[in-house]
Amino acid sequence: MTGLAAYPMEAFDRLGPAGVRGAVARWLRLVAADAELSPYLVGVDRARLAGHLALLLTVSLGGPAGDVVRPAAGAWQGLGLSEAQHRRVVDYLAGVLRALELPPGAIAAAQAAFADEAGE
Repeated sequence: MTGLAAYPMEAFDRLGPAGVRGAVARWLRLVAADAELSPYLVGVDRARLAGHLALLLTVSLGGPAGDVVRPAAGAWQGLGLSEAQHRRVVDYLAGVLRALELPPGAIAAAQAAFADEAGE
């Protein structure tokens, strides 16, 4: 790995599992508060979605994948979001991670992981 490789591991080490869960909870609150995005969460098992998001965020920040049989990619798929809406969801994640003062490289890694999961 090159230059930015240290950022993700440092980011996960800084947050830890509880910090990742907190970041995901904050992220989901932002998405749920967005008038255009909130209807997509109606009827969604948010606890299960949060688990998928936390797993993918953990891995994207350099944390362990654990005993994962199936990757968490696709956590937002199936909700019917447009490409622009999905970008906004990922932008909310970036905002949460910036507020936690994670390094720019770690934020970029997380954004890339979630952009990739939508096929962007």
